Amino acid sequence: MDHGCFITLEGGEGAGKSTLARSLAERLRMSDIPVDLTREPGGSPKAEAIRETILSGRIKPHGPFVEALMFSAARIDHIDRRIRPALARGEWVICDRFIDSTRAYQGALGHIDPALLGELEQVTIAGLVPDLTLILDLDPKEGLARAARRRNPGEAKDRFEGENLTFHRKLRAAYLAIAEKEPERCAVLDASLPPDKLAQAAWEVLCERLPLNQDADETP
Repeated sequence: MDHGCFITLEGGEGAGKSTLARSLAERLRMSDIPVDLTREPGGSPKAEAIRETILSGRIKPHGPFVEALMFSAARIDHIDRRIRPALARGEWVICDRFIDSTRAYQGALGHIDPALLGELEQVTIAGLVPDLTLILDLDPKEGLARAARRRNPGEAKDRFEGENLTFHRKLRAAYLAIAEKEPERCAVLDASLPPDKLAQAAWEVLCERLPLNQDADETP
């Protein structure tokens, strides 16, 4: 393979993106496809440092556009240092969050002008659009409950987990609007399913839409 495929996972808090990403990576590797599993914000040393700053909430007082700029700075470094090199080597890249998170969190909920956010996105990704985006759809109440259960005792909520339920309901609607607008790229999955059933549903979508070898469409 001359160039790998780029898969992104999106959705609200507690939807199970990280767990699903690991499962898909394992299935692809069992099909002899090399995989680089990464996340945003993060994925490279500079981007991970920016992640810590953003999720601490220290950027929030400066407003959603500054937050979007910080995400974009992290994304540029992540793309240049990790994603593009991996794809060029023929690896498949699975990324936990990407451009749709910025569109939903800072765009739809932060009320950044869509044209302005679009220009920032074009500069940031320079044409790198995911081949497939899996949007994990879940009732926000359940998602926040899951996020609470996974936190260590005494651990504070991060920047986005701390938002109210109305915020998270609007976030869910924003993701579904993205999926409706770009059905060729996006697929919505029921994230209330048990992890193994969600992984199987995601695998079936992946096999249907991306150029796997003929033996990969069977469950490993």
